[in-house]
Amino acid sequence: MPKSTPSTAINPPSEAKNPFAMTIPKNNPFSPEELRSILRTMMTARRLDQKMLTLLKQGKSFFHIGGSGHEAAQIAAAKAVVPGKDWSFPYYRDLSYMMGMGMDAEGIMTNFLARADDVNSGGRQMPQHYGMKSARVVSQSSPTGTQYLHAVGTAKGAKLEGTDEVVYVSSGEGTTSQGDFHEAVNWASRAKLPVIFCVQDNKYAISVHLSQQTGGSVYDMVAGYVNLDRIEVDGTNFFETHEAFRKAVARARRGDGPTVIVTDVVRLLAHSSSDDQTKYRSKEELERDRQRDPIIRMKDALIDAGMLTQEEFEQMEKDVLDEVNDVTDIAEAKPLPDPSTALQYLYSPKELGLRYEHNTPSGNKTVIVDAINHALHEEMERNEKIIVYGQDVQDGKGGVFTATKGLSTKFGLNRCFNSPLAESSIVGTAVGLAVRGFKPVVEIQFGDYIWTAMMHIRNEVSSMRYRSNNDFSAPIVLRVPVGGYIHGALCHSQNIEGYFTHVPGLYVVYPSTAGDAKGLLKTACRMDDPVMFLEHKGMYRQGYAASLESDEEYLIPFGKASIRREGSDLTIVAWGAMVQKSLETARVLDKEGISIEVIDLRTLVPLDTETVLQSIAKTSKLLIAHEDNLTGGFGGEVAARIAAEGFELLDAPIQRIAARDCHIPYAWTLESEILPQDKDIIRAARDLVAY
Repeated sequence: MPKSTPSTAINPPSEAKNPFAMTIPKNNPFSPEELRSILRTMMTARRLDQKMLTLLKQGKSFFHIGGSGHEAAQIAAAKAVVPGKDWSFPYYRDLSYMMGMGMDAEGIMTNFLARADDVNSGGRQMPQHYGMKSARVVSQSSPTGTQYLHAVGTAKGAKLEGTDEVVYVSSGEGTTSQGDFHEAVNWASRAKLPVIFCVQDNKYAISVHLSQQTGGSVYDMVAGYVNLDRIEVDGTNFFETHEAFRKAVARARRGDGPTVIVTDVVRLLAHSSSDDQTKYRSKEELERDRQRDPIIRMKDALIDAGMLTQEEFEQMEKDVLDEVNDVTDIAEAKPLPDPSTALQYLYSPKELGLRYEHNTPSGNKTVIVDAINHALHEEMERNEKIIVYGQDVQDGKGGVFTATKGLSTKFGLNRCFNSPLAESSIVGTAVGLAVRGFKPVVEIQFGDYIWTAMMHIRNEVSSMRYRSNNDFSAPIVLRVPVGGYIHGALCHSQNIEGYFTHVPGLYVVYPSTAGDAKGLLKTACRMDDPVMFLEHKGMYRQGYAASLESDEEYLIPFGKASIRREGSDLTIVAWGAMVQKSLETARVLDKEGISIEVIDLRTLVPLDTETVLQSIAKTSKLLIAHEDNLTGGFGGEVAARIAAEGFELLDAPIQRIAARDCHIPYAWTLESEILPQDKDIIRAARDLVAY
């Protein structure tokens, strides 16, 4: 069957009267001039869709995902909120919504053609991935559903600040199958947050029909949530849809809570330029959608009301066509992004002006967990935008390891509070808080359970600055207890740093002493980028990791390793629990006349290769010890970099000691066979020195 192609006319001729004709209600709040302008915006959005498909065939871009059929619902929503005051988290079909937010046809086309001055992403994202700082439209990415939790975080921030802002967030009906949608509705309804959840229901998630997605309708599905209003409307009827959004916005501004609005719309184009909907939709079904075309319905309503003539509509069509052709020429003439900027904005370009290690720690001796607790107290005192939340973090529990003890008592439940037991919610809402200026310092209770938040960490947190061309950022601190040697078995013993050092735009910190934990966490709280702060729970109260506590202005820079012991025969590089085992190795072998230098990396991203290179210039031999699995562990990256930059300094192959490539069992007789022990490092050190 041949692929369907869009009509070149917005208003194709029809012999029969449209059975879906609508009338303009008496309480319509718009003037005839405003309604004609709304119709023209809808027509411009449709014509842009058609023009972009033409450019695609000409090889001038590579992807398109259209909003044809959704125009009335989107502009109805846009007319109910205030750009620049309220916040928006749209999805990839929201072309008309973006025009309602103030993005003109030239801006839409510049985005499609990935030009350097594209306000959405500067050419860094695929077309139809919108973001517009001036209108508070937050940069979106491709994963479906993550935006819902971001919107909830931003709405939480509005409530904390006492503003009457509302937050619009949208998706198709297929996305409501994602857990993030339900987590967002749960959080927003429980906390009565000012969120407008717009579900644009065109019945298809690519080719999967609603009947295969949802047990009933989306409207029925959300019926059980408290403090939640729900409205189902004909999304091809501008007036009915606008009234629903007007009521929802007014309700949110009053502080009465969120609303889910399900708009019954039509999808007049295939899912995307990579799809052919004639393969799974019948001609009859496609024709029924065309009969409900929101542009035809709006045009006919204006003509019937005497606000528009057929001739004026035809002139409007011509004017829109000319405008779209003109802006296409303008956009095509614009330069593509300069290749030299490809790495720009991976991290913040801002000069933070932090003063590092300006004195010597001289306070009382403290253990790691208390040092972390003190750092949080001090930084929350210093910066009122810091918010701490996660599972069990508020008093009286104060965290399962007591790292957040006393915070909610001292700073109140607005600044330290328990989250739902949902890691995706914790990180997703932190994104929404961060983009509006808060500094979330959130706790994932165990690193073993971080994986439901992985979509946010990899595709949202780490990329927000880069993909928005520095318009938005998510400088979140993710505190994550990790590590074994506690008889925690498969799901309370994992070391996870290897996964996250692979994520561009994310700093990864892993201290091994109380002093470093405090100094590095305080730095993390003042950074302008996201930080994964790993805390070895088996070391929280170990005396060997205790140290003198620094004062409230003692900061440790990222990317500066610590030489924990100097030596001349062998360099051992380690982090986390392996630092102490390496120091024990050095102590044992010192009795045999072997001098070992132990380097604690402290931060893995950025990695201090210079200190390691300087060390092997003395010792000529390198052993790397880490607790994570051998295969794919970060030690392989350290080895590769040192081999590339310091090969001629080495007199022996680089060796690694790590956990075996196996899950960590519970019985201690089994655990000790999987996790690296002192004897393993000692044996490897002896062999390497003797090489």
